[in-house]
Amino acid sequence: MKECILVLDNIRSVENTGSIFRTADCLGVSKIILVGTTPAPIDRFGRKRRDFSKVSLGAEEFVPWEQAISIDEKLNELKKEGYKIIALEQDKKAKKLNSQEATKLGKFVLIVGNEVEGIPRVTLGKCDEILEIEMKGKKESMNVSVATGIALFNLI
Repeated sequence: MKECILVLDNIRSVENTGSIFRTADCLGVSKIILVGTTPAPIDRFGRKRRDFSKVSLGAEEFVPWEQAISIDEKLNELKKEGYKIIALEQDKKAKKLNSQEATKLGKFVLIVGNEVEGIPRVTLGKCDEILEIEMKGKKESMNVSVATGIALFNLI
């Protein structure tokens, strides 16, 4: 049985984050870690965010989640616990998502990054593997919540 922890690194949009929570629940993600400016299901006053739950349909109630200030510390902790660290990013070193190596995972962390900037180089350097979704159309990227769903479906 595969175990997946999802790390959302500085996602800007509450809609994208809520959508990722809903997909994560459907696909059996063990936990979601919100890093940096990624919107949380509760506001800074501890109140549930209606805009979040409207998109997530309450998935934040079923998928354990936590916030982390530093992605570096969290990745180091997860590596010590035996997780393979995977980034979903377009990069020269990236393997295609559907490659044989990509599908042979046990305990793993999947990092998805900011809608504009992606995953920072320093974070990519800490990853065991970088995977990308092959683009076949004219656009060179897709929405982060859609890409996360495709990746999770292929990896879990």
